[in-house]
Amino acid sequence: MILYPAIDLKDGQCVRLYKGEMEQATVFNDDPAAQALAFVEAGCEWLHLVDLNGAFAGEPVNAAPVETILKATKIPAQLGGGIRDMATIEGWLDKGLERVILGTVAVENPDLVREAARSFPGHVAVGIDARNGMVATKGWAEETDVEVTALARQFEDAGIAAIIYTDINRDGAMQGPNIEATAALANAVSIPVIASGGVSSLDDLIALRDCGAPLDGAISGRALYDGAIDLSEALTTLRS
Repeated sequence: MILYPAIDLKDGQCVRLYKGEMEQATVFNDDPAAQALAFVEAGCEWLHLVDLNGAFAGEPVNAAPVETILKATKIPAQLGGGIRDMATIEGWLDKGLERVILGTVAVENPDLVREAARSFPGHVAVGIDARNGMVATKGWAEETDVEVTALARQFEDAGIAAIIYTDINRDGAMQGPNIEATAALANAVSIPVIASGGVSSLDDLIALRDCGAPLDGAISGRALYDGAIDLSEALTTLRS
């Protein structure tokens, strides 16, 4: 199981939100590239990047720090937030991004997801962000009547690389991930699932790894910044 350190970008800084609330942002580093390099030096194999401003704006806002990270690091990175058309998808992949994450458009324009997955095989993921089992869009600001598994199953034959499943109520709260819901999703679809939201300890990562579902990976942010998880130790444990 791959551990994806998270770099959430707001106004050019590395932050963590509490349950997705933009006004409850804690700044952890004002140099995103330096933070990315620290994660790389600890041995991580991937980076998970989020343009928080972009998720609300519907277009890239933190492009400059993302590009700096891509130039400074040599490992693959995935990015979500404000990616809602083919031109933006192609632009990011051309700049060296390994994987784009499509969230809002997966609900509002699923045909775009299918088109992107066909055009860029292996480089398109779907982000499913949920509150109480229902999908939320536009930076988690708008709730829908779409159920998580129903949305995921729409893309079973689309050729997407992964689903990033985030339980919004757990995100940044350091209360542990929603293992039951994550495992249920992973067992319901053939698409690789990456867990996100609430991973706050090494025990959480081990529980996700051993949950009985074929999880592809887990994302952690605040716990790495706070020191609740030692990245090097976690990587060694998950590889053993």
